[in-house]
Amino acid sequence: MAPVFDWLHSAVGKFREFAYAEEKGRGARPRVGLALSGGFARGIAHIGVLRALEQARIPIDCISGTSSGSLIATGYAAGVPLEEMERVAADTSFADFGRYTPSWLGLATNKRLEGYLARMTPATTFEEMRIPLAISATDLKQGIAVYYTAGPLAPVLRGSCAYPGLFVPIEYDGRKLVDGFLTAPVPVEGAALLGADIVIAIYLEAGSVSEPRTVADVISRSFTIIQRHADIGWRQSADVIIEPEVKHFVWDDFSKWAELIAAGEVAAARALPKIRELLAEKVEERVS
Repeated sequence: MAPVFDWLHSAVGKFREFAYAEEKGRGARPRVGLALSGGFARGIAHIGVLRALEQARIPIDCISGTSSGSLIATGYAAGVPLEEMERVAADTSFADFGRYTPSWLGLATNKRLEGYLARMTPATTFEEMRIPLAISATDLKQGIAVYYTAGPLAPVLRGSCAYPGLFVPIEYDGRKLVDGFLTAPVPVEGAALLGADIVIAIYLEAGSVSEPRTVADVISRSFTIIQRHADIGWRQSADVIIEPEVKHFVWDDFSKWAELIAAGEVAAARALPKIRELLAEKVEERVS
């Protein structure tokens, strides 16, 4: 993995050099980047986080997302009003994303995700985003995280949301892509690649509130257990971590959209003092 991290470190340096080429010596404010985790229906909580940050006038200069977080990140980067994202969330069900077509590679296809994206924004490429966007997916063959920042949105989003065992992997860019949460549960590297000085990670922890009902529940519970033992890396890389209380929500229950948004708002509000403190420290460093 060393070569991958060496490349990542080098790439981050180049992005930052480019981003601040015209700002050196001006004491410009630091760039703030968000990293949105997955969580399927729980991903709706990200809307509440974004609303709280906007109301507090916290700048958001770039955003990265994985799995359901990549869908919210795309909508926000495209300039979709949070009110519209909330309206869409209120009318969402599993059928908007997937259609059960059992095969050797998965129980369903997430082809419908393309239409779901179109309900939020007419944008179809990264180049149409209003702020820089990075989406993480997992290369199933190589077992590594892959970040996309250019080109078409649809295949990348579908790959990032292709939950293993549930959705069929997506063939794109010479790779077989599956859910980004496998290798980047919270895509902090994506925000860093986009030049963020302060990375705010939003993590939606999954709980175990009921007995597994379906094969999908068993798969989800299994990966949740794995995640709990593999989250040290991203936590060490994030400057601020926001963790909405969503463990008691079922992974596919979209009917609780209002409660999920509220949970995101509450968690983000608690993190505001630390975010403001970091912003002030970074500005002072640049001025001194």
